[in-house]
Amino acid sequence: MPDKINLSVVIPVYNEEENIAELSARLTTVCRGLGKSYEILYVDDGSKDGTLEAIKKAKLKDKNIYAIRLAKNFGKAGAYGAGFHAAQGDIIITMDGDLQDRPEQIPDFLKRIDEGYDLVTGWKYTGKGKRAVSSKLFNSWVQRLTKLKDIHDTNCPFKAYRAEIVSSREENKHAGLWIYGNLYRFIPAMAFWKGYRVTEIKVENDPRRHGQTKYGPARFVGGFLDLLTVIFLTQYIKRPMYFFAVLGLPMILTGILLDSVIVIWGLVEDGRVGHFALLILGLVAVIIGIQFIFTGLLAEMIVRLHQEQRRDIPIFIKY
Repeated sequence: MPDKINLSVVIPVYNEEENIAELSARLTTVCRGLGKSYEILYVDDGSKDGTLEAIKKAKLKDKNIYAIRLAKNFGKAGAYGAGFHAAQGDIIITMDGDLQDRPEQIPDFLKRIDEGYDLVTGWKYTGKGKRAVSSKLFNSWVQRLTKLKDIHDTNCPFKAYRAEIVSSREENKHAGLWIYGNLYRFIPAMAFWKGYRVTEIKVENDPRRHGQTKYGPARFVGGFLDLLTVIFLTQYIKRPMYFFAVLGLPMILTGILLDSVIVIWGLVEDGRVGHFALLILGLVAVIIGIQFIFTGLLAEMIVRLHQEQRRDIPIFIKY
């Protein structure tokens, strides 16, 4: 391995034995044509077929191919984490191992990086079928809620990053993003909110020829929950009181209004207060709202302590 790696290609794979040989050959051709030092990192996420053996065979033809074997199936998030930790390149490319992403488009990503962008994400604009419709719906919500309006496909796995964004190397620990769980889906939004320059390019999406898709309906349910997490982390992490106040104040006002109407209505009608179930419901709403407010205050104190200890340095550009 050369002392300096220019490009790392990180590919999470799970039961992709039949795709490794062709993908490796195409990647080798593309990477050698770039004239840069490179490494191709396959992260075997506990495959049960011959994926690892296929990677070892590919390495016989290209010594720059490496396999990272996870002890069990940790999911794509765990595979990305292992790949980002091991990557040594100044630029990191991520893509799927199912031959749907075209290695031949890697130079297009690098061109935009050379233009000054920090993250370039792919846009699978030719998708069709139910999955494409649900993906477009999901991405439209991401655009609206994260204010990343120029990115049409934040979840596309085909991306290029400057290493400082996702690498866990010591020199990047303050500049990079803290990615955990399934938040890798929203790296463009998180990078944008941290001050990095983000753009996208159109990419072709070839049909899967071997193996089975790893995506299902449950992925979109989890995706919306993760989206809420990202909104909090990007827009409210340094002002959590705003987030909890938005939840708490309407509940307090609704509860007070409901109880006031019940009390006034009862006194006017027959001189006594009835509808105790609704009265209790209003009281519960007020209590929950107050709890949200105090949770926000507690979060503010935690954020304050964290900032005092870490003293984050904002990203800036030096000319």
